[in-house]
Amino acid sequence: MIIPWQQLDKATLHNIIEYFVLREGTDYGDQEKTLAEKVNDVQQQLEAGKAVLVWSELHESIDIKIHP
Repeated sequence: MIIPWQQLDKATLHNIIEYFVLREGTDYGDQEKTLAEKVNDVQQQLEAGKAVLVWSELHESIDIKIHP
């Protein structure tokens, strides 16, 4: 189920994005970015509709899916 990011508290959304960028396996290319830059990048992708928040009822977890 897609969760409208606009309906989340700003602190909650920030924490979800931060968790997402800190997970193992995220790759940001040749140049390393700060945590704040990574969080900002994902926030911008959500705002542009290039990413969505997804709730899994099966796993009772939330994730961010980025459209290629």
